Amino acid sequence: MTMKQAFRKTLALGALALAVSASPLLAQESVATLRSGTPLAENASPPPIAPVKNTDLRQVRNYPEQPPLIPHKIDGYQIDLNANQCLTCHSRTAVEISQAPMVSITHFMSRDNQFLASVTPRRYFCNQCHVPQGVTKDLVENGFVDIDQVLEYVSGQEGN
Repeated sequence: MTMKQAFRKTLALGALALAVSASPLLAQESVATLRSGTPLAENASPPPIAPVKNTDLRQVRNYPEQPPLIPHKIDGYQIDLNANQCLTCHSRTAVEISQAPMVSITHFMSRDNQFLASVTPRRYFCNQCHVPQGVTKDLVENGFVDIDQVLEYVSGQEGN
C-alpha cells in the first residue's frame, strides 16, 4: 500500500467515525417521542399519576388469554415472598366469603403441568401479569380491533 492509499484509507475511516459519533446528536432533533417537546437531554416534569378505576366490576378482555385487569385499587397491597394480599380474597378458600373470582386453575399448575394444592410459585406475584386500569386517555391513536370484530369480519367475507 502506498503512502497516498494509506492516507485516503485513514481519512475515510476518520470520516466514518465522525459520522457514527455525530448521528445520535443529529437523531436527537428528529426522534418522535411522547415527551411533549422536551429535549432528550432534559427531564420533563412527570404528569400526575392517573386515578385507578375502582368499580369492582369485571372488564372485558380484548383477546383470548389476556390476563384480567384488576378492577380495584391495590395501593399498599403486600405481594412479596412473605405474603400475597390478593389471596386474602381470591384464594380457593376465601371466595365464598369475599365473592371475588377465584384464581384461575392455571395458577395451580406447575411447569410440568402437575396440579398443586396451592398457587404455584411462578404465578404467585399477581402484578407481573395483572394490573389495575387507570382512568386515562390514550397516549397515541389506537387502532386495536377486538377478536370478536375480526371474527365477525371474516365470517362476513366468507359469505361474499
